[in-house]
Parts: sequence; structure tokens; C-alpha cells
Amino acid sequence: MPQTVLMITPGYPGEMPLFTRGLSEQGATVLGVANGPAHELPELAKRHLADYLQVPDLFTDTPSAIAQLRRWLGARTLDRVCCLWEPGIEVAAQIREALGVPGQSYEQAIRFRNKDLMKQALAEGGVRVPHHAVASSAAEVWAAAEQVGYPLIIKPIAGAGSQDTFRCDDAADVTRALAQLGHIATVDVEEFIDGEEYTFDTICANGAIEYFHIGFYRPRPLVARTNEWISPQTLSYKHVDDPRLAGGRAMGARVLEVLGYERGYTHMEWYLKSDGEAVFGEVAARPPGARTVDLMNFASDVDLFRGWAEAELFGTFSLDIERKYNAACITKRAHGQGRIQRIEGLDRIKARCGDAICAIDLLPVGAPRRDWKSTLLSDGYVTLRHPDWQTTMDLADFVGTDLHLYAG
Repeated sequence: MPQTVLMITPGYPGEMPLFTRGLSEQGATVLGVANGPAHELPELAKRHLADYLQVPDLFTDTPSAIAQLRRWLGARTLDRVCCLWEPGIEVAAQIREALGVPGQSYEQAIRFRNKDLMKQALAEGGVRVPHHAVASSAAEVWAAAEQVGYPLIIKPIAGAGSQDTFRCDDAADVTRALAQLGHIATVDVEEFIDGEEYTFDTICANGAIEYFHIGFYRPRPLVARTNEWISPQTLSYKHVDDPRLAGGRAMGARVLEVLGYERGYTHMEWYLKSDGEAVFGEVAARPPGARTVDLMNFASDVDLFRGWAEAELFGTFSLDIERKYNAACITKRAHGQGRIQRIEGLDRIKARCGDAICAIDLLPVGAPRRDWKSTLLSDGYVTLRHPDWQTTMDLADFVGTDLHLYAG
């Protein structure tokens, strides 16, 4: 029997219309809800929605939002409530509980959103987490810094990615961080882990990992977020059985077991220290962003938007995963400010990378440059793939150094 699914924010961020499409193509009747008007939805999302409700206070007044949803749904019943955008994870859980829909509960959702509760639960479950403390005032930040020691990281307790995250090597750095964190009520002050930064991403069904992916950040997001000249890279590993990664894989499985994750996407970040120790970073009940699901698809020539939808709807996963390629997404930041004036090096990129290129999505000439601090994809990106790991990195570095956008 066809299922009816409520998709929260079916048109935003950029990958959400693809997940909406996945649900529809798996036979679901997809109802959309977001805080914006229907005419702003991308065409792909519109095409795969059976109905849509605008709720302006969806993320600011959950009881009111639920009341509006009840009136709109009428006699219709929901089989699933889906949200793959970080700010909506708790709202989705509250809607499930209010309407009696199965899926992640609010208590479970909180442990994925609140980094302190998350780390407490995982530490009790035997997972190596960074030493940390929660702070809600400048005085508490200073006390936490004394407890944790330098170097340390200060970041929002319910944030996503590395935005509003600061590395502090001494008291002067803490002072500077506090000056920029006035808009955030509660932060996590944690041990800085010196190591390479990886991901462990999964699709789960009935409490089991049906698909997993390991990614690698070059450089670490915190470095990329604080140096405008860098062209950040996210790479997807073909050789997931590499013994170096075994600790991260085992830790990822344990994290989901401790947190009781049942069905859907997850995205975990973890660190590999020089001595081989794997250390937990954080985990979210959503897919990775910045077109990383595209990398997973390119690496195996599959459609994980549909694969996720199958797991979400039916608790099964039937895609045949053959890891054929390493893949990379290289994001570009324009030189200068204003509108894009010219793009240089694209012909050289196409000539050298050839068939390795999967996608090129750069801002066109005349478009206003984006704020590089508030978007992961910056002013555009190139994705590529190759079966050899070193070649993949070499091609990614070539895009990073030889492709330039200029604004003025």
C-alpha cells in the first residue's frame, strides 16, 4: 500500500529536492512543509510533491506549527516524517510524537543535536570522545578552558559543520572567540584533537547499517573555514577496507548502536591521530552536505537518493554497491568582492581531467559572489573521480591551484 510521507523543507538545502524525488520514485505520496511560499520551491521539488503547506513559524513555534499541520492534513494520515536538514531534526521528532508517526523520538533527536548529551552517552558507551565542558557564559568558558587545557575548540552545542567554531591556543584566542560568540547561548569547549579528519556516513534500516561511506577532508574544515584562499576538498574513499580506517569504522558502528539509530541517513566526523587512535568528533541524524551524496553516487554509479528512500519507507536496501572510484568535490572561492568578472583555467582543467570530471557548477560571469563564510559550496565546485587514490588527489589539487574565479 502506498505510504504518505511528510517531507520537511523539501526544497532546501540544495540536495533536498533530490531526496524528495527519491521518496516519490519509491512510490510514496510526498507532502511538503516549510516556512517559505510554494512558488519559491525548486521545480524538481514541486514535481514530486502531492501537496505543500507553508508554515512561517515552523522552526520558531512548534506547537502552533503542529496545530496548522493537523488542520491541513485533515483525514490524511502519515506513515513517515522525514527531515534531512540539521535545524529541523528536533522539529521532525516533535511532529512524529504529536501525530503518532513512527521514527526517531524527540529524546533520541536531542542526543544527536546536543553535543554535550551526545558525548556523555557515547563516553558511557565506551567511545573515545574529546575531553569537553559546556559553557553558557564567558566565566564558564574560562573555567572550561582551565579544565580542558590548550589547545581547545569552542563551538555551538547544537551547531552543524564548522561554522562559529574556533580553535584557541591560548587565552588571547579565547578572548577573540568570545567577542564573536555573543549570539550563541551555549557552547561546547573541547579538547583539540590533532589529526586527519574523516567522515563515516551511513544509511540504516531496522537498526542495521546497510550502506556506509568514508570521506576525507583536505584540509580540516576548521582550517578551510579560516583561510579564504583555500579551495576545500571533500574526498570519497574507494578502499574502505584500508586497515588505517578500521578504528573509525568500528567506532562509527558503536556510535549508532549506543545512540539507538534505527532508520535513515547519518553523518559522523572523526579524527585519526598520528599514533593510529580514532577519536570521535560528532554525529548527525542526516546526510553529509556540500554535495557529498553526489560523491557517493559517482563512486559507485548508483542513486542513493532512491536508496535512502527505500530504507526510510520499507526498512530495506537493495542497491548493489560496487566501489569503483575515489571521488572528490573541490569548492572554489572567487578572488575579490562583488560580481564574477571572469573565470580562468577551466579549459586547462577540462583538458587534463577529461573523463574524470563528473560535474562543474560555477557561478556564471555577472553573478554576485557568495559569502564564503556562510556557504560550504562557496562560489561553485568541481567534482571528479578516478580509480587510483593518488591520481584523484593530484587532479583535485590541480583544480584547486589552476582554476580561478575573479570578482570585482
